[in-house]
Amino acid sequence: MPAAGKSTAGVLLAKRIGFGFIDCDLIIQNEEKALLADLIQEKGAEGFLAIEERVNTGIYASRCVIATGGSVCYCEKAMEHLKTLGLVVYLELGEAEAMKRIKGFEQRGVVFRNGVTSFRELYRERVRLYEKYADVIVNCDGLTIDEAVETLAAAAGFGR
Repeated sequence: MPAAGKSTAGVLLAKRIGFGFIDCDLIIQNEEKALLADLIQEKGAEGFLAIEERVNTGIYASRCVIATGGSVCYCEKAMEHLKTLGLVVYLELGEAEAMKRIKGFEQRGVVFRNGVTSFRELYRERVRLYEKYADVIVNCDGLTIDEAVETLAAAAGFGR
């Protein structure tokens, strides 16, 4: 979900386990020369998802932590491709924690589709998809970023 800590925890996990780090949102922004929110507004949800799928299916990496955008769960081909590269980890947040963390999600570049109009509906729609694709689920409710990274490392088989 937006604000789950994918980019922050991802880069810290990569440092912790000695891997590279790839942030798919930054790749999209760099390639398209626009912010995510502007791309979604300009191209619509489906147009943005086409870009997200192209970028994510074009990643070929090893020994890297990859932070995807939260909406990649709508891109079946991308999710299948990412699963061929390694473990897909879902940073799980309870609905209350997710709502507490997200501020100004309208400006963040969040994809709404299928008639979803509220964050609560978005949460409920995406959780099913995150669970479907996840190889590992790490509950991050109430964890500091350091605790989340240690939990992620252990869940991915990189415990101390």
